[in-house]
Formats: sequence, structure tokens, C-alpha cells
Amino acid sequence: MAPNDRRCVSCRRVAPKAEFWRVVRLAHSTTVCLDQGMGRSAYLCPQADCLRIAQRKNRLGRALKAPIPDSLWPQLWQRLEAGVSPLASKLPSR
Repeated sequence: MAPNDRRCVSCRRVAPKAEFWRVVRLAHSTTVCLDQGMGRSAYLCPQADCLRIAQRKNRLGRALKAPIPDSLWPQLWQRLEAGVSPLASKLPSR
């Protein structure tokens, strides 16, 4: 794997990290958030199948070694329905 490649926790596809959504368990905490913060990270393809499998099999929870809050799943599904690309979520808002 190249230095900036990551693997989807659901389908195991390897790609540049810019193609994935990043889910982070903040350092020294069990708080889980999207896209920002320092700590343990898991990456997820922005596809319905990957999101469905990750939710059903608790792939994010196992990868992050923390419980995933119920409020995170609707956020990810809204992003998917809105067609928000992983790159767009990282751009600064104006």
C-alpha cells in the first residue's frame, strides 16, 4: 500500500484516503466523530453496500474499538443520499 492509501472496513478495497469517509475515535476518549480530530481512524467507501454492511456487522465499532453512537448512522446515510463526496466534506466552508 502506498503511504496515503487506506482500506475500507466494509469491502476491504484499497484506495487513496481521499476516496473514503473517515470516522475517528478521538484520542483518550470513546467519542466518535466524522472527518476531523486526532485518534484511531476507520475508513468507509461512500457506497450504500459498504455502509449497510458496516452498520449491520458493526465493522466501524470493531475497527475503532468503541461503540458507535446511533446518531452517526443517519449522518452517513444523509451524506450518501446527498451525494457528498469524501473530498467535499474536507473542504473549508466559506
